[in-house]
Amino acid sequence: MARRAAMAPMPTLLVGKRSNSSVRRRGVTLIEMMVVVALIAIVAGISYPTMAAGVETLRLNAAARTVVSFVNSGLNRAERRQQVVEIVISKPQRALWLEAAGFERKLELPDGVRIEAVFPELPEEETDAPRSFMLYPGGTAPAFAVALVNAKRAERIVRVDPVTGVPIIETPSSIK
Repeated sequence: MARRAAMAPMPTLLVGKRSNSSVRRRGVTLIEMMVVVALIAIVAGISYPTMAAGVETLRLNAAARTVVSFVNSGLNRAERRQQVVEIVISKPQRALWLEAAGFERKLELPDGVRIEAVFPELPEEETDAPRSFMLYPGGTAPAFAVALVNAKRAERIVRVDPVTGVPIIETPSSIK
């Protein structure tokens, strides 16, 4: 009996070989494609709000750095040209101006970023009126600040340090 078992052909797998009896499958099925598309949609749906908030925060940070640079250029102009420079801040127009003798420069904030407040706040009821601050050559920089807010209510405060005269960016968590 052992001899007969040794003589019988042994079944093997046809890996890598073509067989006429088996149908070869190519490509993906519609169900597989729909599963992949559904997974991509779920991942995109979960990550979109985070990415959108990140873009808004980047836009706010860039606007704050631009305001710092703008105020710094006004301080430099007052010192180097020995001219009085006026900084005008308008909340409704979302803009800042530098004005000096024969010189005017305007900075408009990007979309989605607005001026929430200008400090020090005035006791008057007209809070939307443009505010002016004077930069004198050789003088002390005025202590003022501009609070910038984006659509997600994230806030950055650009403050001019009256001791050093350097504009800096603060977040509400770093103030307290």
